[in-house]
Amino acid sequence: MNLAENAVAMTAGTHDGWEPHCYEGLEMCIDEIIARGVKVVVDGGALNPKGMAEKVWRELVVGRGHGGEGGYRVGWVEGDDLVEVVREGVAKGQVVGHLDESNQEVGERLPGNVKDFLGQGKEGIPSFPVVSANAYLGARGIKRALDEGCDIVICGRVADASPVIGASWYWYQWAEDDWDRLAGALVAGHLIECSSYITGANFAGFDEYDYENLMVDLPFGIAEIERDGSAIVTKHPGTKGVVNVDVVKCQFLYELQGRIYLNSDVTADCKDVVIEEVGKDRVRCSGIKGAPPPPTTKLAIFYKGGYEQQILMNATGYATKEKYRLVEANLRNQLKRNGLLDKFQLLDFQVLGVPEANPSSQHASTTYLRLFTQADTQEACYGLLKSFSQIGMQHFSGFHLSLDTRTAIPRPYLAFYPGLIPQEQLEEKAGIFTEGGKPLMFDAGHPSTFQKVEPRESYETAQPQDLASFGPTKKARLGDVVLARSGDKGANINCGLFVRKAEHYPWLQNFLTVQRLKDLMGEDWRAEYFVERMEFQKLHAVHFVIYGPLGRGVSSCRLLDALGKGFADYIRDKVVEIPESFLADMPGIKEERLARL
Repeated sequence: MNLAENAVAMTAGTHDGWEPHCYEGLEMCIDEIIARGVKVVVDGGALNPKGMAEKVWRELVVGRGHGGEGGYRVGWVEGDDLVEVVREGVAKGQVVGHLDESNQEVGERLPGNVKDFLGQGKEGIPSFPVVSANAYLGARGIKRALDEGCDIVICGRVADASPVIGASWYWYQWAEDDWDRLAGALVAGHLIECSSYITGANFAGFDEYDYENLMVDLPFGIAEIERDGSAIVTKHPGTKGVVNVDVVKCQFLYELQGRIYLNSDVTADCKDVVIEEVGKDRVRCSGIKGAPPPPTTKLAIFYKGGYEQQILMNATGYATKEKYRLVEANLRNQLKRNGLLDKFQLLDFQVLGVPEANPSSQHASTTYLRLFTQADTQEACYGLLKSFSQIGMQHFSGFHLSLDTRTAIPRPYLAFYPGLIPQEQLEEKAGIFTEGGKPLMFDAGHPSTFQKVEPRESYETAQPQDLASFGPTKKARLGDVVLARSGDKGANINCGLFVRKAEHYPWLQNFLTVQRLKDLMGEDWRAEYFVERMEFQKLHAVHFVIYGPLGRGVSSCRLLDALGKGFADYIRDKVVEIPESFLADMPGIKEERLARL
């Protein structure tokens, strides 16, 4: 999403192309980095990694007297920016494969609008302009730069774990086919890619701790990667936060689509992953098996999808449901009269909140209706505003608007298409700046072997048991015994749920079926969605991928939760029948966790 927004700003001449906070971080730390001989690999170069590398080289290295013969060397990795290639391909009618089209039944269920940018959308609507197209590079360019003596490597769109893989690959000088080791580094990179997520942020069990003290001012995580590819996740001593099995399991299950983790350098099989505490704030991750990488890599394409707007309307108290039904019926009628009802890509009436029974304040009694629309043209969006104004005084009892109406003004939005590109078509290079001469350039090359990508596996538990066999139950929220994490991958939400005692796991396996997940989703489930299910036995986890809820990705999603992060806690909040013995175990589990702090 950042790349696409930066691309628009670069075209307008208002952005340098790299992430400014990344440069600021290096500016603050450069003297300490050089004094300690630290090597840095960072993906903050965004659309202009060479430009950022040159600025770091000239202003922070040479400008502070650290350059010259034998001095600190700054380089970059390029080859991910394929926007011109994609634009030329679209103009010729070439089709870019979709990331999910080969998985199970998903290919047949892809919404038609995901290929709008190829001119395959609505009749008479031309292909939408491509704004950015960036391949997810692996670690080959990073390793080559480090091998050639580079000290700071600025990357653009590399896979999130690639900096960690590249650093580990260089440090241990692993062979290209040391698949298990590379796969271990891939997972280690995944664990720390979200900074403080591995030290307590976005953690489902935060409320079991003294969170107002412990979970404030969190540090970033550290992955100590061993020669065999296993890793210990930890944090600096004396800092806040917590690194334990529960936190690491949550992060492992985040943004993970099933058992197989694909990367440009290696394929990681995570089925037998082991996550275990080995000391205070020290958790080892091992058991990852590696294999050759796929022949393709992800190609993130953003294109101008049209225009969007939202109008927020509030209702208080009595007959709230009926009030929202009335405003929807009234507006749809006016749009039809004005010939606009079929002019929208999306016309979504979303009710947010439930009024409190016998409310303690007016705020507690108030909810809001979010009218979210997308259209091919600005005219349609302005037509909606006009239609809304025409019925402005025909509102329900107690109608009021949020004061900020800026979101009602149509704005262009960017849509996401997760494509694929053959790795052999990439021209990945590493460059290094030298004192008084042209930058040195090195080819990163391609993997020498690939393996075919198979459809992701999906299955129910192998030995089903009657839920009654787990003893008497009582109604409780699923989250009383289950932790979870969810996140986005394009249009899809992935969600991993786990219990903390081995004896609870058979119940979770039998309880969390595909049908159960659909039931728990309630009114959010749609027939066009598709679900994959698998299990991580050693983590006591069940993992799902739900294809479709996020539409065309984070930058244009109709949902408030465009990143899918809240999905897991929505499922955990459901009231279900839980074995009484499991609920009785929970105080002891919590006390044990706290005792380890």
